[in-house]
Amino acid sequence: MRERAILHVDMDAFYASVEQHDDPRLAGKPLIVGGTRGRGVVAAASYEVRRFGVRSAMPMRTALERCPQAICVAPRMHRYREVSGQVFAIFHGMTPLVEGLSLDEAFLDVTASVAAPVEIAALIKRRIREATGLTASVGVAPNKLVAKIASDLAKPDGLTVVTRDRLQEVLDPLPVRLLPGLGRKAGARVVEAGIATLGELRAAPDALLWPIFGRYACRVRERASGIDERPVSVGREEQSVSAEETFERDVADPRTLHCELEQLADRAVERIRGKSLTSGCVGVKIRRHDFATFTRQRRITPTQDRRAIARVATELLEGWLAAHRGAKLRLLGVALSALCPVAQLPLFEQAQPALDAAIDRIRRRFGSHALRRAGSIK
Repeated sequence: MRERAILHVDMDAFYASVEQHDDPRLAGKPLIVGGTRGRGVVAAASYEVRRFGVRSAMPMRTALERCPQAICVAPRMHRYREVSGQVFAIFHGMTPLVEGLSLDEAFLDVTASVAAPVEIAALIKRRIREATGLTASVGVAPNKLVAKIASDLAKPDGLTVVTRDRLQEVLDPLPVRLLPGLGRKAGARVVEAGIATLGELRAAPDALLWPIFGRYACRVRERASGIDERPVSVGREEQSVSAEETFERDVADPRTLHCELEQLADRAVERIRGKSLTSGCVGVKIRRHDFATFTRQRRITPTQDRRAIARVATELLEGWLAAHRGAKLRLLGVALSALCPVAQLPLFEQAQPALDAAIDRIRRRFGSHALRRAGSIK
């Protein structure tokens, strides 16, 4: 039986690399993509700025304290999705077994391919560079877990092959925090227990692992050994789509919050329409000034009608505000879940989605701020 061959392809600093490619003036500069206001967060960091300790999900203020000379640009999601489409077209040209994890990374099963896995990996890297001008790092291994680890070992523009007979040789010296799925808190407890490498984790006795992982201790030990039988899952459905905003200053005014909610609902619905999906559940995410976070959600008849979704989101927010009068909010978000492909929409929904589709086309051509809903204007 032929040994499985799995590729994990990960674009290098994707958002930042797209910006540097599209604007050559940014090439080689410390670049941060993310919210440019005081409470914004880092969505992506170029390799030039990572040297200063800047990383994704870091508050923008912290990032700029570490690298004051960094250049900050706002995300352009429509452009990243466009480039992602080119990249995934290359993946599907190699194998039908593609599992997308995000816009910039995927697993590919090339076990049945005629060419050698390393040749396919090199060809993918070359075609990505030719089509987009960007680089990708690829890990080649007998399973998804090791392929993902391998893709991160020689970034950027890396190609790392780990064969089954070299699993322990490659994995054992690696820091334990490189194990995918090991959360920050669990990782800290593992290190506190004196386990620093994957080799030490693989050999750790139950007396050390059970207090941390309980009945999952055996599974963690297997993963540290590079054991993973999960198949590449083709056509994995997206679980949810969301849009959220962290305010520069805490907001208590209900009218301002409703305007913000309208914009967030608009952004979230635009995304599911772009994927030809409907939503059967609307949720709101609310974070107070003291960082306490609340969520509210409601099931609905599956739809991609912005008005219906915005109405439910508004009702959820109003219900929360009624119970927390005078609350100051730091963040507000709209989440759409229970997603499914568009079926035949009811007749009364036909006109509105057609209008929404026209708005989407205008925004794709002229930018996301070309049109705004009247209800979202403060």
